[in-house]
Amino acid sequence: MNQHLPSRLLEAAVNEFSRLPGVGRKTALRLVLHLLRQPNSDVERFGNALINLRQKINYCDECKNITDSAVCDICADKKRDRSVIMIVEDIRDVIAIEGTHQYRGLYHVLGGILSPIDGIGPSQLNVDSLINRANGEDVEELVMALSTTMEGETTSYYLYKKLQPTGKKVTAIARGISIGGELEYTDEVTLGRSILNRTLYSENKTV
Repeated sequence: MNQHLPSRLLEAAVNEFSRLPGVGRKTALRLVLHLLRQPNSDVERFGNALINLRQKINYCDECKNITDSAVCDICADKKRDRSVIMIVEDIRDVIAIEGTHQYRGLYHVLGGILSPIDGIGPSQLNVDSLINRANGEDVEELVMALSTTMEGETTSYYLYKKLQPTGKKVTAIARGISIGGELEYTDEVTLGRSILNRTLYSENKTV
């Protein structure tokens, strides 16, 4: 049974915080009470940051990465290698890969992976825009960098079949990442080596 709180406003705030991933009611209450002890200006700045995040954030017209403008800084960087596109699940993977400093190509953020149980099919992912980009004259290689979970492997294989008609080289990061592993939790050295030692997907697939 949830502990009764002395204020409906406090209860409402705790309920909202406890909806966040990994945040239980006790943690939510601690966070809300902390905010109550802060100056109004600090709390207003915190609230405005969240409102601006939701209302003003954009998704890059090219790679679907999160950005403040129409095109993200990576896609706008003329020094990036535009012949290589790495396919990732979401922005967390972009951040992890950028942290290795071993990759200078572009990205394509799928926005998830195939999961029939959760009702996520190809139409819920950024697949069509990927195919369009793959057909671009500058593109020579597409790198699969999805998690090695069953859903990630299934998604990689689906994309591989969709990309074959483009005639472009399709590779996958090396198996330095453990089966069932997710990129964001992989250390930078291991992830960096997996990127450098990528292999042709047709020789690497397990599905």
